[in-house]
Amino acid sequence: MVSFYGTPVASRLMLGTAQYPSPKVLSEAFRRSGAGIATVSVRREAAAGEGADFWALVRKLGVRLLPNTAGCHSAREAVTTARMARELFSTDWIKLEVIGHADTLQPDPWGLVEAAAILCAEGFKVFPYTTEDLVLAERLLDAGCEVLMPWGAPIGTGLGLANRYGLRALRAQFPDVPLVVDAGLGRPSQAAEAMEMGYDAVLLNTAVAKADDPAAMAEGFARAVEAGRLGFEAGAMEPRDMAAPSTPLIGKAFLA
Repeated sequence: MVSFYGTPVASRLMLGTAQYPSPKVLSEAFRRSGAGIATVSVRREAAAGEGADFWALVRKLGVRLLPNTAGCHSAREAVTTARMARELFSTDWIKLEVIGHADTLQPDPWGLVEAAAILCAEGFKVFPYTTEDLVLAERLLDAGCEVLMPWGAPIGTGLGLANRYGLRALRAQFPDVPLVVDAGLGRPSQAAEAMEMGYDAVLLNTAVAKADDPAAMAEGFARAVEAGRLGFEAGAMEPRDMAAPSTPLIGKAFLA
């Protein structure tokens, strides 16, 4: 079990709620994955008609909601959206996104820190979508964030863990901070690798929603997350250059 801002969550898998082919498929994906947290877009919820139906759907999922500020390109826009989310969803949890680059959807580090400081001061529990940059991570923690959500790769690419060195360094630098790999995961094996590094959870959307069978893929990711975490807790062996026999030489029969 993992805990964020003092709230325990049973599953280390978080799922987004966008791009599914139907509400039924979305519900089945969450059921089979056992995901503990669902991210929801404030922009979609605010839409008339469809938004009301969507809100009714996500409430039936029975999971913790994490509204996000997806699509925001400035601190001001993100802060306004977060305030709307608190009213709409009755939660002070917010996944903070401040996009700085249109092609890669990379976060704007200055806008992200600015928005995080404002929201933390207002009592929000901020989950910042960030990069693996150590200096930016430090600034976000100083701003009041108690969770960091570094990307694995740009959103929707499925590239997996593009900077393994950076992600390992982030985990080593902040051993007591809950870390969630957010974005870029395309296969269950990539999620397992993140968990083997010691990350506390993973968040994904496109890899499940756009799969031929979203519910089956969601279950696959759930199993991978569990396997990766068990591997980390058990103490997986580190790779080495030289071969080492697994069978001891003591007691081996020798021919005369």
